[in-house]
Amino acid sequence: FFPSRPCCIEALLAEAAEPGAPARPCPCPLPSGDTALSRLVRRLLSARRSLDLCLFSFSCPQLARAVQLLHRRGVRVRLVTDAQYMGLHGSQIGRLRHAGIQVRHDQHSGYMHHKFAIVDRRMLITGSLNWTTQAIQSNRENVLVVEDAEYVKAFQDEFERIWEEYNPANYSFFP
Repeated sequence: FFPSRPCCIEALLAEAAEPGAPARPCPCPLPSGDTALSRLVRRLLSARRSLDLCLFSFSCPQLARAVQLLHRRGVRVRLVTDAQYMGLHGSQIGRLRHAGIQVRHDQHSGYMHHKFAIVDRRMLITGSLNWTTQAIQSNRENVLVVEDAEYVKAFQDEFERIWEEYNPANYSFFP
């Protein structure tokens, strides 16, 4: 459950980037420790092959750094988002695209309002949480982590359906 108190996740990111490397102290004043955010980051960083994200809003820099780290490690990352929210101030979508992560968005009216992630086609992370600092630190939000194949498959099927629907080859630019 969120809100999560502000915390430092540098040690988690450093360990994921260089497993077994000596821990380096972080100079920031934030405490480290077990928080809702650190638990979410640990689940994401457990990805070894794939991470499929279907998110309405994504502006949390810490989560973006974790996703970029996975991409650099060779994990296939795909992201589906809402076109209206991807360009807002603070959005991490451009940063992720610039890093080489595949991003697709809607072209029609109505919001792409999903909020879920699938790790290695085996773990579903879903709930009310938008991946924003505001939601993480201030809002009453929930995240559910499920490793039940039936639920994971249903969300994976939805992701694949949207991924294909939002394929730029299918866009129409003229009525």
